[in-house]
Formats: sequence, structure tokens, C-alpha cells
Amino acid sequence: MNDSKQIAVAIAGASGRMGRMLIEIVLQSSDLRLVGAIDIPSSPMIGNDATGFLGKASGVSVLSDVHASLQNADVLIDFTRPEGTMSHLKVCRELGVKLVIGTTGFTSEQKAEIQEASKHIAIVMAPNMSVGVNVTMKLLEIAAKALSADYDIEIIEAHHKHKVDAPSGTALKMGEVIAKAQNIDFDANAVFVREGHTGPRRAGSIGFATVRAGDIVGDHTAMFAGEGERIEITHRSSSRSNYAQGSMKATRFLALKKTGLFDMFDVLDLNH
Repeated sequence: MNDSKQIAVAIAGASGRMGRMLIEIVLQSSDLRLVGAIDIPSSPMIGNDATGFLGKASGVSVLSDVHASLQNADVLIDFTRPEGTMSHLKVCRELGVKLVIGTTGFTSEQKAEIQEASKHIAIVMAPNMSVGVNVTMKLLEIAAKALSADYDIEIIEAHHKHKVDAPSGTALKMGEVIAKAQNIDFDANAVFVREGHTGPRRAGSIGFATVRAGDIVGDHTAMFAGEGERIEITHRSSSRSNYAQGSMKATRFLALKKTGLFDMFDVLDLNH
């Protein structure tokens, strides 16, 4: 593919585990071209070549200057933290750069700001970019419609010990998908804490349990427990590469959009 046809991609959090994987997959993709790499000023990678960890030179330096990193970009892929993503969002809006957001843990106000920005630039935002996870979400939607009031719903998730938010964005999204399918209010029915004398389980509630240990990449299970049977829908990640590959699909999807806020159901054509 000619350079003129390639999508120019910048990566936020370029020296982190996810950032490096994204950079590697962009380099492997003939229709994508790495043009920017962003990290925090304290990163030891600042000023170094973004692909130095692969033993090759790209000519793209890791910078803390967001404007400079995005100057030639069509799309920024961002798996950082909410405060970082929000500052990147402002620059993307200013420069007309589209945005793939895999960051989780946003407040309602931050989500509203992203929604507002999507009137000016195209954004894909999903708590999990994995194709498999999003197919799992579709299965949950089907199950939740069929298994309504007679089944208790619990969501169990496990991640590595370095993850800073809980429950995971993916677990919350699973609960939201189930609640929407059953026409119930998620916020009113989600139960995040059980301790001491809790009394019997409240009908219609969606329970969450969190595990943080070792190097678990990401496990998610939704349990539908009825009388005499239990249905469990589980997705397990053994590598971050599935998130990175999904991000590439989102990037290609955005190439055809000017504005709007989309999720991975849009990218994978699962909204039907």
C-alpha cells in the first residue's frame, strides 16, 4: 500500500506494555504508519526512538509534547489513564485527530466531555477492544433477554496486581449490557460490596466480584444462576495482543468516519 493510502497513527503511553504492543502491531500492518509516540515527561524513553525496544529505528521519537506528536496523525490510540486521555482529547479535537480510547475509569463528567468532543472528531471508545470480548458481550445480551427474572446474575473478574481500577471497565460493561437487555437500571441494581451481615440477595441485583493477583491479563465471567442450573459465559485473555488487534480494527473503522462516538459493537457490526 502506498504511503498516501496509509493511516497515520500515534500511540499514547508509548513505553508501557500496551503501548509497545500497539507500536509493534502498527509496524506489522501495511495499511498503517507510525507517526507519533507520546509518554509522560518522567518516562526514561523520552527522546528515544519509539521502536528502539525492537532493535530497529522508526525515525519517530517518544515525546511528551502532545501537539508535536499528533501534528501528522490521523488517529491516536490511547490506553493510558483518564487524566492523560482527557488532556490528549483536547489536543485531538483542536487538531482534528480521530481517537481510539481503550482507557477505563472515566467519571460521568469525563464521559460527557468525550461525547461532546465526538461532535467534532470521530471517536471509538470501548472498555475492551478485544474482538472475543465484544462477541462475548453479544452473547450476554442474548442470554440476558432469555434468562430474565428467574436467574441471579453475578460478574466475576480477575486482573494482574498492577491494575488500579475495580471493577474493570469490561466487567462494568458486561453489567450494563445485561441491564439494558433486561430493561433495568444498571446503577440502581449493581452491587459492588458485600461484607458482614448482608441479608439475603436482593432480587434483580447484578453482583460484582474482583480479583487482583499475579500477572493475570484479564478473565471475565458472567454467571446466570437459576434453580437447578447455572450458565456461565467466560472470556479469558492470555495476551494483550487481542486488545491491540481490536484497536487496529477500530483505527481502520475510524478512517471512514468524520465525527461521532462509536464502540466496538459498531466496529464489528454487532448492533443488530
